[in-house]
Amino acid sequence: MTPAARVQSAIEILDSIIAAARSQGAPADRILSEWFRGHRFAGSKDRRAIRELVYGAVRACGPIPQTGRAAMLRLAESDAAIAPLFDGSNYGPAAIGVGEAAAEGGTAPQWLVDRLAASGIAGDEAAALLGRAPLDLRVNTQKASREALELPDAGERLAAPNALRFETGTQVEQWPAYREGQVEVQDHGSQLACMATQARPGETVIDLCAGAGGKTLALAAAMENSGALLAADTDRGRLSRLPPRAERAGAGLIESLLLNPGKELEALDGFVGKADAVLVDAPCSGTGTWRRNPEARWRLSDAELARYVATQARLLDIASQLVRPGGRVIYVVCSLLDEEGAGQVDAFLARNPDWQGGRPEVPLGRPRGQGMRLTPHHDGTDGFFIASIGSPC
Repeated sequence: MTPAARVQSAIEILDSIIAAARSQGAPADRILSEWFRGHRFAGSKDRRAIRELVYGAVRACGPIPQTGRAAMLRLAESDAAIAPLFDGSNYGPAAIGVGEAAAEGGTAPQWLVDRLAASGIAGDEAAALLGRAPLDLRVNTQKASREALELPDAGERLAAPNALRFETGTQVEQWPAYREGQVEVQDHGSQLACMATQARPGETVIDLCAGAGGKTLALAAAMENSGALLAADTDRGRLSRLPPRAERAGAGLIESLLLNPGKELEALDGFVGKADAVLVDAPCSGTGTWRRNPEARWRLSDAELARYVATQARLLDIASQLVRPGGRVIYVVCSLLDEEGAGQVDAFLARNPDWQGGRPEVPLGRPRGQGMRLTPHHDGTDGFFIASIGSPC
């Protein structure tokens, strides 16, 4: 493909991403994958260049742009190589019209910029949300150690005891260590959230929003396959991906439980008052993950944020019923908005004044309310809020 044809292809893909963002359709990575499957003539260099153009344009726009062309024109303002490719050639974009406007730049839609600023995320902190995320691995201590593990690339050792960092795009899935379950892909901040759970061998631990089980696997390693570890979720598709991952990792103590939305406690009745720790990695706005999913900021609305906040409060109330006296609830969101983080914990403690708020002991982050906050700018991780809440004895 010619460079101009790559730009035009990126514009077409951006149009699909914009339409999907407005209608809560498929995410950008799936749209890209489907486009590549339908355009086999695009070679590996073409695919790489188109992907870079698409995500570069998404990051360059603050509010959702009107068109993919406007988004690409916005990117052209910071990349001088792009504008000359609007040359009207075969398979290339039409020439830029006189006075043709580019999409608006910025961090996010204005209402969301204001919410972030009210939560202490502005300036360099906000800009870092749209950077490029590195690739972090967690060494699975049930099969290897960070000190002895041999990898094609040694990586950078991070603050979490089993964390290694590599450049974006490192093909770790092709490494024998990955296929053999010695390492798992997991953001450093996510590993620190698992550390905050302080899961120990012999305990009963519940991962209440387990998803595909990334944090569950880290908890299993911390528990050294001793005790009871329940991975629960309402999403059958995501939860079904955990058993093969657990088998590869050698995590034999994990049990999975599919929950019925709105009736979670019915399925969890046998665990009421018995868990030493409950991890609530709650559904959230994902404002801390924009480095990986930059178009997510176009999908969020004030009404959807309110739904997340209500769901988080309900999950905290459920978790509080599962914990034994003297146990702990670890509340985690990959959001930097206070209503989902510090404010959510404050509201729980107001409802439950006999519970004790507490900041977890993690090697990175800064205090925020009754918890700790990790940010891309200060900590090099995804954005997280983490709090440990103690049950009365």
